[in-house]
Amino acid sequence: MARLSTHVLDISRGLPVESLAITLRRIGSGERSVVATGVTNREGRTDEPLLSGARIEPGIYELTFHAGDYFRRIGVVLTEPPFIDEVVVRLGVSDPMGHYHVPLLLSPYGYSVYRGS
Repeated sequence: MARLSTHVLDISRGLPVESLAITLRRIGSGERSVVATGVTNREGRTDEPLLSGARIEPGIYELTFHAGDYFRRIGVVLTEPPFIDEVVVRLGVSDPMGHYHVPLLLSPYGYSVYRGS
């Protein structure tokens, strides 16, 4: 089964990020269209992959992690505007049957993403 999933960890607290809103968009013909939305659970994952099925349409996708909202909710004092508010990750899906897992390691002042397994 093909899928696109994510996992978010708050490296400043050493904990999974719970209740973080995520938007997945597909980029095509100069337009960005929402494909899926999700919210992380207590383990820092969405309950279901953002995309799944027999195949995923190849192309360019964009994950938006609404990090500023998460940090405000847990009481982190942020600058105004925050140094990191929305984390936008643009990725290419080339294998329509592939598993694309995109972990996000997050803090109020930095982040890292990679293709996981």
